[in-house]
Amino acid sequence: MEPVFCFESQNISCVKTVYPLPIRVILYMVLGVMVIVTVCGNLLVTVSIIYFKQLHTPTNYLLVSLAVSDFLLGFLVMLPNMIQSVETCWYFGDILCKVYMSSDVMLCTASIINLSLISIDRYNAVIHPLLYRRKMSGHVVLLMISFSWSVSGVVGFGQIFLRLNILGIEDFYNNFVACEGRCVLLQSGPSSTVSSVLSFYIPGIIMISLYLKIFFVAKRQLLSIQNTTCMTSARDSDKKQAKATKTLVVIMGAFLLCWAPFFLCNIIDPFISYSTPAALFETFVWLGYINSTLNPLIYAFFYTWFRKSFCLFASGKVFKEDMSNISLFTD
Repeated sequence: MEPVFCFESQNISCVKTVYPLPIRVILYMVLGVMVIVTVCGNLLVTVSIIYFKQLHTPTNYLLVSLAVSDFLLGFLVMLPNMIQSVETCWYFGDILCKVYMSSDVMLCTASIINLSLISIDRYNAVIHPLLYRRKMSGHVVLLMISFSWSVSGVVGFGQIFLRLNILGIEDFYNNFVACEGRCVLLQSGPSSTVSSVLSFYIPGIIMISLYLKIFFVAKRQLLSIQNTTCMTSARDSDKKQAKATKTLVVIMGAFLLCWAPFFLCNIIDPFISYSTPAALFETFVWLGYINSTLNPLIYAFFYTWFRKSFCLFASGKVFKEDMSNISLFTD
């Protein structure tokens, strides 16, 4: 069979992979559901915290920052990438390609850094409860959020628009990668190492270290309670400890399972002559995106206030009367 090109009228067009119609339909359905859940779930978290005044706390500002980064990732990155993944061509032009790649790196980085900031917040709440309000004031949280978005913006837009990602491999990129209809992020060894360290490894180490510290401190506190309280109180503490442990396991498990394969591949690929199969690399990318799909479920559905706010929005009550001052906490 003759090769099919993304743009038949251009000599520098990329070769297009044409999937059978059933496979394309299945891919659009699966990836489309991911996009919808990511966008709607994170939008609901954001709107709920903004609307209900009881949720206006420094901790929830971090949750909003996470939800906004994941919402934008779903809308600005996952949606166009879904089309490119299925059609295997980029039809939106060079400028939008650069904006798309920059937004991809920036929003993924912002999401991961926001996760690490939430771990810092939880660490201070558990380890330093008496100093928590002073350590995590609204002003401090806003500075943390500004830092996360500033670093993410530099890592994303800086390296793409300054072409730092292909510094030193320009000839390889121009001869073997660049063509009309392709929009992929190629990184040199130094670029992939630096961006991976800033976007994943440093935030990941912070998260793992702090959550392990929280786990061991909570375990010691549980043992202390069991030795000094009655059986009923100890049983209640056991339940709370089990729930807290399950939460930490889910948080860290989802984060590592989603992002570790991509960033391991991303940091190794330049040093093995970019021999990773394109389909495998794309699979790792979407596996990382799933973390943004899961974040509103992990960080919000664990809270009773989110379930109650979801019911209020779903029932339409918030559109019929002002319920911004309603109490969302049941315990």
